[in-house]
Amino acid sequence: MKKTATLGALLLALALPLAAQAETVFAGEVTAGTTQVIAAPYGGLVEDVRVRVGDSVKIGDPIATVETRKTYASTDGTVSGVFAREGDSADGVKTQYGALVYIEPINRYTLECSTEKGYNSSENRYIHIGESVFLKCTKDGSHQGRGVVTGLDEKDDNKFTIEVTGGEFYMGETVDIYRSEDYASASRIGRGTVGRTKTVAVNAEGSVLKMHVKAGDTVERGELLFETVTGTLDGLYAPDKQVVSDAAGVIATVDAGNGTSVEKDAKIATIYPNDAMQIKMVISEADLMDVTVGGKAEIEFNWDADSGRRFEGTISSISYLSEKQSDSAASQSAQYVAYVDFTPDETVRIGMTVIVYVE
Repeated sequence: MKKTATLGALLLALALPLAAQAETVFAGEVTAGTTQVIAAPYGGLVEDVRVRVGDSVKIGDPIATVETRKTYASTDGTVSGVFAREGDSADGVKTQYGALVYIEPINRYTLECSTEKGYNSSENRYIHIGESVFLKCTKDGSHQGRGVVTGLDEKDDNKFTIEVTGGEFYMGETVDIYRSEDYASASRIGRGTVGRTKTVAVNAEGSVLKMHVKAGDTVERGELLFETVTGTLDGLYAPDKQVVSDAAGVIATVDAGNGTSVEKDAKIATIYPNDAMQIKMVISEADLMDVTVGGKAEIEFNWDADSGRRFEGTISSISYLSEKQSDSAASQSAQYVAYVDFTPDETVRIGMTVIVYVE
């Protein structure tokens, strides 16, 4: 009995090295398992593309900017009403409230004017938008002020509009208009009636991405009021105009360049996610029985072979279609593609060659 036990132990000891050597070895390479689309959150003009094909990106890294349409104040004044909220359809707000934003101009008076009462000279027949004028009431001259020509009537050359920039007048008061500060008769270009400056209604198209003002704010001409984008936004959610990567990986394609006009959900770039990387290897038909889906594998990178470091992997799929290189080669062994899932680190790059060990 003792000799039998000793002989069994010896046979087991001899079998262990053989078992350790019972590995099937395959050549393989790192491949991208899937691609993921980075899409425009809304329609607009692509600017400031930050990536190129092959770049490595992390979650949250900027990819590009989709510029918005910006709407600015056309006059100095006070924001008297804001009816749009971020995420709203501009057309919907306009239909319900008439405008997205209303501005009460700082200059309260406007004159609707005519050249008919102007001094009869050829020079006074021509009115210029933007020119400064001097105003005086016709009743007794006690009300005086300044103004700027803001509009010319397209249908009647004798009519024009003035915005009062200084002075106090009564509503409905009649005012003479002069080019010279001393109110010389020869500089009188016409006469007008004082009216209330209309509230400015501010509109736009598309969807509201960001509001920059609120009711009661004082604004200057040229100040940014709000930003809109083409298309619709998802509910009331207004995303940032910077498009960022929502996965860590490698840029596969860049599909929109600077200056490209895109619609909502248009493809800006695609990415190979790091967590989808796989090892692709080819198995001959003679080795098929040694490899099973779900089986364990070890992966050694050729560039790092001297370190002895191996990655653990799992065989995720084996093709049922052969990959024969030539249909005419009847004697050639059929080849089948298999994929191994593994967890890469920062040293792994797509296309690297490996050796796969399967027990």
